[in-house]
Amino acid sequence: MTTATDKIRLAKAAANSIGLASTHVKNDALRKIAQLLPERAERILAGNALDMERAAADGMSVGLQDRLRLDLGRIQALADAVLEVVELPDPVGDVIRGRQLPNGLKLQQVRVPFGVVGVIYEARPNVTVDIAALAIKSGNAAILRGGTAAENSNRELVAVIRDAMASAGIDPEVVQSVDEFGRPGAQEMMQAVGLIDVLIPRGGHSLIQTVLNESRVPVIETGEGIVHIFIDETARTDWAVDIIVNAKIQKIGACNAVETLLVHEKAYDRVMPAVVAALQAEKVTLHGDERTAEQFDNVVPATEQDWASEYLAMDLAIRSVANLDEALAHISKYSTKHTEAIITEDYTNAERFINEIDAAAVIVNASTRFTDGGEFGFGAEVGISTQKLHARGPMGLPELTSTKWIVRGTGHVRP
Repeated sequence: MTTATDKIRLAKAAANSIGLASTHVKNDALRKIAQLLPERAERILAGNALDMERAAADGMSVGLQDRLRLDLGRIQALADAVLEVVELPDPVGDVIRGRQLPNGLKLQQVRVPFGVVGVIYEARPNVTVDIAALAIKSGNAAILRGGTAAENSNRELVAVIRDAMASAGIDPEVVQSVDEFGRPGAQEMMQAVGLIDVLIPRGGHSLIQTVLNESRVPVIETGEGIVHIFIDETARTDWAVDIIVNAKIQKIGACNAVETLLVHEKAYDRVMPAVVAALQAEKVTLHGDERTAEQFDNVVPATEQDWASEYLAMDLAIRSVANLDEALAHISKYSTKHTEAIITEDYTNAERFINEIDAAAVIVNASTRFTDGGEFGFGAEVGISTQKLHARGPMGLPELTSTKWIVRGTGHVRP
């Protein structure tokens, strides 16, 4: 009987098929994926409907159901994102640095594929396509574990990807899904030392911590998003309303959606009536500190748990703070180091916020929803890394490569 490890071995054996492929061949495979996705939309949507039906029956949260859902527009958006990857520079072979030593040896440090990249994620069929596209362009084989919730959707999407690879002359075994093996499949990925070169978890706190704690394969940590926006004393009310509403509701299940709003006490009475009205008009449940709960109707009193929550739902925590110092202290205590934002017209405060906030992305006067590989021009993203080694923030093509040193001599020996 085939095991997850058997599939991982197949990918490892086939990795050179993609690792040595030319940019032209890799782009041909990507264009074929973009072509097949809308052509097979009916089959993809049928699989997704089964997943959505099970999600509703299992009581999956609204935010996660939104991540899981596919429609014709989202399928076309996936195809468009793949075509954007086609247009991106191929990082493989890029010379990062090089020089000639005094003894005549020529050194170059160049980008090379990792080899086999494993990704463990939940209820996000779009990630299946994004990861595969980035893996193909960066010359990597990919092992995908998209979870039981999206198993039917992912089965159809992986079939599209493998067929496209074969049509471009690349061994389709370089892309594998282990969804069929359930959690034991993920466990096999975490133990696949020597077969998987790097493992990337994308999902909630529990999934990420499980991979960090149990994996024997090197891990690039992507983090949950307890994302804050601070309304400074000088914040424009119209900017605050537009930015906060967008950051909360544009995609509630996204890790870059705002979860906590901090408000300078001197801006509170001027800005918050409009902000609260706009959020409540969108049916956002507000969890407020004492001032907020007393000043506005239909506000749930906030608890300590609210400040530490990634809701991924139509909920938002609100707290009044005395000044920028108090805002920075709150963020330092509760931040997951994903994305933090300030709304201000005070240049000094903006620069202080930028310099003192420890996060993968720091935003001034814009929605936190911009922390995204597509928005940053990467075409797609593997995830948003909240660690500090190798990669941080949205991970695109260069972050899926390592390097090697090339040394060229003419009969040199070391004295």
